[in-house]
Amino acid sequence: MPEIGINLSRGCGNPTGFANLQSGEVVVDFGCGAGIDVILAAHRVGRQGRVVGLDFAPQMIEQAKQAVIASGLQERDIELRTADLENSEMPDGFADAVISNCVINLCPDKKAVYEEACRILRPGGRLAISDVVLTEEIDPRMRERFQEYWAGCLGGSGS
Repeated sequence: MPEIGINLSRGCGNPTGFANLQSGEVVVDFGCGAGIDVILAAHRVGRQGRVVGLDFAPQMIEQAKQAVIASGLQERDIELRTADLENSEMPDGFADAVISNCVINLCPDKKAVYEEACRILRPGGRLAISDVVLTEEIDPRMRERFQEYWAGCLGGSGS
């Protein structure tokens, strides 16, 4: 894994680990960031597969492009583009799987993001989402301890 992808990763899980990705599939990564999950997905779907990474930040798309090159995957069918996750402009039924790693929690209209993910999935397609959900108050000592990590994940989210 390229150092740039690891250093800029703010993910909270590994959606490619439970997405059951198969050789030849089409995968869309909602909020690809520096590309770590794009790279993992590309390895899983192989040379016959396709991976599309979407992120609202052009700077992260540039970082992801560098990470793909550093991983030696520039010859694979990998597309990285700036996009709004609520309106990805991807075709209906395009993807076998949509993955997302700690991004949807940052989106103001989560329902619209999930609707968009479902719209671009083919019939029988899969969602593999790893995200943060808060259901109760956190102990102040615990909140303080993890504040640094939250800042890295939430920085620049605009929400």
